[in-house]
Amino acid sequence: MEEKKIVGYLRVSTVDQDTEKNKADLLNFCNRMGFIGRVSFVEEKVSGTVSWKKRKLGEVIEKLNDGDILVVPELSRLGRSLIDILEILNNLTQKGVKVYSVKENFCLNGQDIQSKTMRTLLGLFAEIERDLISMRTKEGLKAVREKGVKLGRPKGSRSSKLDKHEKKIIEWLKIGIPKKLIAKKLKVHPQTLYSWLRYRSYNEIKPEV
Repeated sequence: MEEKKIVGYLRVSTVDQDTEKNKADLLNFCNRMGFIGRVSFVEEKVSGTVSWKKRKLGEVIEKLNDGDILVVPELSRLGRSLIDILEILNNLTQKGVKVYSVKENFCLNGQDIQSKTMRTLLGLFAEIERDLISMRTKEGLKAVREKGVKLGRPKGSRSSKLDKHEKKIIEWLKIGIPKKLIAKKLKVHPQTLYSWLRYRSYNEIKPEV
């Protein structure tokens, strides 16, 4: 019978940060849980704005199977937002993988009442976060209009393949996702996006502080 995998995932957002402290905390937690000596570590230094599917984390999740365990120092190491974190947890729950968080000190996607309650709360918070993003987007557009900037496609202009992603692009800009990453997500050249933003007068949209 194949031994179940236990993976410790460590991420820091810049090359100036060090994973050693988190690694020590994670090892202490694994020791208390009886996992010590069985943990393989995956470390990366990458911004949380990069999709989890394009990070080492995506590769880890792809290889984990039913009964395997993922241990993280804290929830924020998984994703930049609760929406991302909930997506990851749902993905792992469907695969039967347990996720332990050192900082929160519990299993996040087990079948016990505590885990189920936490998933329910995360789902609620993620919904609130989506509403807040939508509200900030609307407020941002209103502020732009009040500055006299015309929004939307200019009358008589040609259509663009980016037009169908208009609302999504605006939301991403408001939450601070880099334009190059947006272009990558939409599978277009960055210059194509820059031209579209300029032509649609969306260059005035700034990330919320």
